[in-house]
Amino acid sequence: MLRLVAKVEAVVRVFGRLAAWTCLALVLLVAGDVLARYFFRAGTIWLQELEWHLIPPIALLGMSYMLLHGEQVRVDVLYERYPPRAKAVVEIASGLLLCAFSLIMIKLALPFVLQSYRIGESSPNPGGLPHRYILKAFIPSGFALLALQSACHVVKNLAVAAGRARPE
Repeated sequence: MLRLVAKVEAVVRVFGRLAAWTCLALVLLVAGDVLARYFFRAGTIWLQELEWHLIPPIALLGMSYMLLHGEQVRVDVLYERYPPRAKAVVEIASGLLLCAFSLIMIKLALPFVLQSYRIGESSPNPGGLPHRYILKAFIPSGFALLALQSACHVVKNLAVAAGRARPE
């Protein structure tokens, strides 16, 4: 089981790196857009839309990477004082809740994406970007990755709670 966890986490790392590179692309696009607008008096709708199209992949792919590295929000004032097994139990409970939430989000997002695909949704702005369903597809994809990572998180913490592994 832990081999499968390692493989899933390798995939999460790849998508985490992709999210990080997307951050760099976003910074460069915003800088280019600002330079074009203020120095050359030229701006384009598609460039501005591309900027906000890069935010969902960053957030939705990055959230599973954040969980992998233990950077999720917790009440550290209490959590710090727990012994390792108690921490593992808290992590198991929160991981199960996160997995359930992720599955609900996938179920709710899929019709949203499919409708966008069926109608060929694109930007309402002249010169805007087409194929908006690609952007919307990051919602179920990101939550699927988060569900997988939260399941891995639960498995690792079950081993800690059972005394078969050390906490990370």
